[in-house]
Amino acid sequence: MLAVNRSGIASGLVERFCMRDVAYQLGLTVDGRYVSGCLSEFQIYIQGGRPAWVWFQELLGVILPPSQVQKYAVNCSWFQETFGECPEGADDETVRRYAPRLEEMGTYSWGSAALAWLYRCMCRVANRHVVKLAGPLQLLQSWIFWRFPRFRPAGYETFSWPLASRWSGYNPSGSEKGPRVQMWRLRIDRLQDREFIWMPYSSPDVLQVVHPEALEPRHMALWQSVTSLIYFAVIEWHQIYRVLPQFGGVQPRPHPALNIDFLMSKDGRGGDRWFLYHLQIWHLHWESRAETMLRFDVVADPGPSHEFLEWWSQHGKRFLSPGMSLGDPRAVPIPVETSQRGAGRVPDMDRVEDVPDRRRVERRARVGTRRSQREWRWLD
Repeated sequence: MLAVNRSGIASGLVERFCMRDVAYQLGLTVDGRYVSGCLSEFQIYIQGGRPAWVWFQELLGVILPPSQVQKYAVNCSWFQETFGECPEGADDETVRRYAPRLEEMGTYSWGSAALAWLYRCMCRVANRHVVKLAGPLQLLQSWIFWRFPRFRPAGYETFSWPLASRWSGYNPSGSEKGPRVQMWRLRIDRLQDREFIWMPYSSPDVLQVVHPEALEPRHMALWQSVTSLIYFAVIEWHQIYRVLPQFGGVQPRPHPALNIDFLMSKDGRGGDRWFLYHLQIWHLHWESRAETMLRFDVVADPGPSHEFLEWWSQHGKRFLSPGMSLGDPRAVPIPVETSQRGAGRVPDMDRVEDVPDRRRVERRARVGTRRSQREWRWLD
């Protein structure tokens, strides 16, 4: 886990990653079934209230030692010792016990699941009460190093597949958190527009090491799909129309982001565990992912449009550092070349309805309390 500070740095990177980043950085495929669901035929194994370890032998052919059971969980170390290596000359039944349904593992979209989890973790850490960042942080770190050359550590010039392995030996110094955060704020504020690489994966050196499966048409097509990202109870939205320069396009003035606060409140506990049924519409979005590909023009000089920068200058948080650290009036002009890119346009698409979290508003709208013995009702 990574310790962070309430500096706006983490929140500024939320949803800047897409499924192409997961494919290149982590080597995960993106097309396939969503990573969700529950044990098939589960009702068979809970008949009569039988605990999991009672029918454990029926599934794996091994009697589970009582010492390895912790309430409803089994010690991972026992699994590793017992099924870590399949014996030589094993028959089909033994192989089935050691590798149950492994042939199905490749049919899932592990890339979209990893991206959904990173989105959720970064949204949580943007909360002022959260100080720890979890999730697939290799993707976060490698995305930064590949796109911000000035932030890369020295001595990591060679790379292979997947691209995030380039920094596998990197271990940052353990300096004090306060000064380190202040330093990074200032370094980000002093960045110039040409010190960010929009399309690092188009480099010939990268194309030489990329795995052919990542470039299969069925995977590449989904990189530009506006759809849901699913990891069990975690559901996020793949809004690539907010990062078009990463695909060679021009970023237009943004539309309001989709409000999915209600989905952010779901964690799979309690009644939420049957998310496959309660949140079915979002699973259907993934099933129709091939029908929501975003089409736009690719240009020689990708980047934000003039209209976008004007909007950003008015509404965005342009600097992270306090004024005394920068020592300038912050009147940074919009580069002239942005007007030459055009306005940047994306086709109109059917907008998904917002799902705001209204539970607090609804609670406040109730009239009556248990103490007053008045009947609960809703205000009109």
